[in-house]
Amino acid sequence: MTETLLTTAVRPSAFKAGLEEAFRLCRQQGLRLSQQRKLVLEILWRSGDHLSARDIFEQLNADGRRIGHTSVYQNLESLHSHGVIECLEKATGRLYGHRADPHSHITCLASGTIQDLDIQLPAELLEQIEASTGYKIESYRLHLQGRPR
Repeated sequence: MTETLLTTAVRPSAFKAGLEEAFRLCRQQGLRLSQQRKLVLEILWRSGDHLSARDIFEQLNADGRRIGHTSVYQNLESLHSHGVIECLEKATGRLYGHRADPHSHITCLASGTIQDLDIQLPAELLEQIEASTGYKIESYRLHLQGRPR
């Protein structure tokens, strides 16, 4: 039996630690931590959800932060290309999430919401996949889809 941990909104203690880790990773990658970049990261960590550039732009402006849509998008693309955040390509556009580590997702077919999943497949299943494909599995990400019961 596999153990699964569903991750939804970020807990307050994890929020601060995760955000500080993102700041550290930015500095390590040589990214300048501008006020705009910090605000974009804070929105992603505070939400714990997968957001579009438009969603982030609207939240920032609702908070009284006047940042242009192009600046938000450029910051997101830079953060993604440096491995600080994830980017999911959807039919409706790109969605950005605060996690960049290998993890899986489940999408609700009714609402379109996406949840992060930490799933470890049984070793026997990985061995079967390796035997049938001829590949040594080094990492994996699953994308599951379903409807509420």
